[in-house]
Amino acid sequence: MSEYDFDLFIIGAGSGGVRAARIAASHGARVGICEESRVGGTCVIRGCVPKKLLVYASHFAEDFEDARGFGWETGEPRFSWPDLIRAKDREIDRLNRVYLGLLSGSGVELINGRGAFIDPHTVQIGERTVTAESILIATGGTPWVPEIPGIEHAITSNEAFDLAELPGRVAIVGGGFIACEFAGIFNGLGADVTQVYRGDAVLRGFDQDVRRVVSEELVKKGIDLKLESDIARIDKQESGLTLTFKDGETLDVDQVMYATGRVPLVRDLGLRDIGLEVRADGRVVVDDFSQTSIEHIYAVGDVTSRVNLTPVALYEGHSFADTVFGGKTRPVNHEYVPSAVFSQPPVGTVGYSEEEAITHIGPIDVYLSEFRPMKHTLSGRDEKTMMKLIVERESQKVVGIHIVGLDAPEIVQGFAVAVKSGLTKERFDCTIGIHPTAAEELVTMRSPARSHG
Repeated sequence: MSEYDFDLFIIGAGSGGVRAARIAASHGARVGICEESRVGGTCVIRGCVPKKLLVYASHFAEDFEDARGFGWETGEPRFSWPDLIRAKDREIDRLNRVYLGLLSGSGVELINGRGAFIDPHTVQIGERTVTAESILIATGGTPWVPEIPGIEHAITSNEAFDLAELPGRVAIVGGGFIACEFAGIFNGLGADVTQVYRGDAVLRGFDQDVRRVVSEELVKKGIDLKLESDIARIDKQESGLTLTFKDGETLDVDQVMYATGRVPLVRDLGLRDIGLEVRADGRVVVDDFSQTSIEHIYAVGDVTSRVNLTPVALYEGHSFADTVFGGKTRPVNHEYVPSAVFSQPPVGTVGYSEEEAITHIGPIDVYLSEFRPMKHTLSGRDEKTMMKLIVERESQKVVGIHIVGLDAPEIVQGFAVAVKSGLTKERFDCTIGIHPTAAEELVTMRSPARSHG
C-alpha cells in the first residue's frame, strides 16, 4: 500500500487537468483532483465555448443584410440578449455535466475547493488535506487589468458572459484576440463599440499583414478603433461611465471591458513556499516533459505560459500522463501550433510570421493574395480575404500560413497538417484546388509578392 492518498493529485479541473486525470487513471493511477469553480475550466465555462456561441449570434445581423443580395426578403430582425445568455448557460451547464461525468467515469475523485501546497507532497483543500506521490498544477490563467483610478467599475471577459443586458455603448480596452473578438461580438449584436489600444495595430505578435487587415476590417464594421490611446481613469456617473484618456479626451459609455492580457493563476498556491521555481510574472517553469524544478511536481496549460491555447493544454496533460504513468516518453513539441482569432472576419494562422521567419529562418519568399470573397460579390459587403504563405527559400518548405477571412480557422486546421509535416511549396503547387473555394488560393499562388535575404 502506498504511503500517499493518491498516486497523482491535480490542482485545477480545466481542460489540461481533466485530460491528465483521465489518462493517468486509464494507466492505473489513483487520481484525485480539486477545483474551486466549475469543472471544465476557462475554455468551457468562461472562454472559448461561450465566446464562440456569442460570435455565432453576432453574425446574424450581417447575415440578414447579406441575404437580400441573394433574393431573400427579410423582416425587421429583433434580438434578445437575455434569451441568448439563457441559451448559452444551458449549453455550459450541459458541458459541465459532461466533464463531471468524464471524471467520475474514469474513477477520479473530485474535491470541491481551492488547493494549496502545505509541503511538496501535501495539498490542502478547505478543511481536507491530501497527499500524493506526484502533483500536477493545472490552474490556468486569469485576466489582468492595470491599476488605474476607477478600475473597479470595469469588467473582464469573466463577467462579460453574464451581463444582465446588452450595453448600448461599450468600450473594449486591449488589442489582443479577446479584445478583437468581443469588439466584434458587441458590435454585431447592436452596441456602439469603441476599441482602445495603445499599440499602432491590433493583434501584437501576429503577422504584420494579419494585423493590418484585421485593423482595417474592424473599422469597416463600424467599430471606433482608437489606436495609440490609453485610459487614465474611469469615473462612475448616474448615466454610465466616463473614460478619461491620457491625452485628456473623454468618452461616455455604459460599460467598459478590459482585455489587456492574462496571467498565470498562482495566487495563494504556496509555490514559492515549497521552493518551486516561478517567474516574476507567475509562470511555473517546466521542461519539455512539463516537469517543474521539483522532480515529482508538474505543470501544464496556461499556468506555464508556453502556448496558451486549450488544445495545447490538452496535449500537454495527455503527454504528461503518458510519460509519468503510461511508460511512454512523450515530450511536448510546441512548434507549428495552429491558432485562430474569432474576430470578424476571423483569423487562422500556423507557423512563422513574416517577421519571425526573417529572424529565425533566414532567406524566405512571401506569397500574398488579397481578394473579395465570392459570397460578397452578391451580398455587396466590402470585406476582403487575405491569404499568405511564408516559404523557406533553400528547402522550399512552407513554414507559415496566415489567413484573414471567412472560414479562416477551418481552412488553417487542415493546412496545419501540411505545415507540421514539412511539405514544400512544390507539394502545394501540385495539389489541385477545389473550385470555387477561397482555400484553393493557397495552392494556386505562383509568384512571390516579396522576398527577404
